[in-house]
Amino acid sequence: MSDDEEIILSELDDDELVQQMHDDLYDGLKEEIEEGVNILLERGWQPYDVLTKALVGGMTIVGNDFRDGILFVPEVLLAAGAMKGGMSILKPLLAETGAPRMGKMVIGTVKGDIHDIGKNLVAMMMEGAGFEVVDLGINNAVEKYLEALETEQPDILGMSALLTTTMPYMKVVIDSMVEKGIRDDYIVLVGGAPLNEEFGKAIGADAYCRDAAVAVETAKAQVARRHNQGVA
Repeated sequence: MSDDEEIILSELDDDELVQQMHDDLYDGLKEEIEEGVNILLERGWQPYDVLTKALVGGMTIVGNDFRDGILFVPEVLLAAGAMKGGMSILKPLLAETGAPRMGKMVIGTVKGDIHDIGKNLVAMMMEGAGFEVVDLGINNAVEKYLEALETEQPDILGMSALLTTTMPYMKVVIDSMVEKGIRDDYIVLVGGAPLNEEFGKAIGADAYCRDAAVAVETAKAQVARRHNQGVA
């Protein structure tokens, strides 16, 4: 874009600015997103509205295009990075205003597995959808998951594996939850290249998620269903 058609964010009205932020998120422009967030806040927008309308709204488009094969992992990671920039401004403000949240997720790659691109993508997309995410990283033993469930009290436990050899470890974690009588307290989502729906069912997970976009849709649906059943 040449200088004479440079878009001045502060000169756009609210609707145009939100639209522009959706485009900037799509293009992974972190500084522009941070600037847009600050402008909306200066104009008296509530942090929660900035989050949902500008950021989550934009990431929804990114998620849909990722699901439909229009965008690929590198672009989504850029978009998620821009989203994180905006989130870092909003997080403290959201905490102050006690904004409603979608839910909380603990996620980690299972023991013996050090792959994390897919997991990171899910974590970023979940944050992009307004979830609070606690990422345990890679190579997590059953104790690590159980400890995190206890301290974080999340709605969702997400487990990821990229190796056929580490897949069965997911069942070890779920079986331990059953033994402790806490399995039904959490929504368990599993994902990773070698998994499929049958495997998810066989090990007792609530759902298998093919990719990050599906993970977000599944998480939203599962949390909504829980709330409707009155299970806190």
